[in-house]
Amino acid sequence: MDTTTLLSAAARGDQAAWEALVERYASLLWSIARAYRLSEADAADVVQTVWLKLVENLGRIKDPERLPGWLGTTTRHECLRQLRRVERERPADDHVWQSEPAPGEAVDAALLLNERDATLWRALAALPEHCRRLLRALMATPPPSYAAVSAALDMPIGSIGPTRQRCLGRLRERAGAAGLGTEDRA
Repeated sequence: MDTTTLLSAAARGDQAAWEALVERYASLLWSIARAYRLSEADAADVVQTVWLKLVENLGRIKDPERLPGWLGTTTRHECLRQLRRVERERPADDHVWQSEPAPGEAVDAALLLNERDATLWRALAALPEHCRRLLRALMATPPPSYAAVSAALDMPIGSIGPTRQRCLGRLRERAGAAGLGTEDRA
């Protein structure tokens, strides 16, 4: 069923249509929320807020086929709003990249892991915008469909795989230049 039909039916109260919309686009919303490195609870709040905004605007969506873009934009705005809220509430001595080691885990291992993660995030941040957006969208668990990524990023489906490969190559180069060897890559 196409998005126009699903939106129209959901606006009339069709629960099955609403569930189909959620199933179709949930991974897209989660991939965007996770790309902003929100906690699981904050990401869940963002996703829930986006669904609520869609419910509030079901009858006002002018171009239903552009719904993935609307959902993506709304999710990004909510993520930024959530990050500002979290930043206001964060204690002054809290460090973004530091995490507590798991019980029994050596502090050295936790520090090395944090350092590796920080280096990878810096390498990702140095990539061109289109690469950052694509790789973040594809990092979701479970990964979104190429159709959802295509709609959200306004990118032809056939170019997602090759672009992903080029972007990963650039990420490897930048990570290698920053001191991460091939043995550090998963």
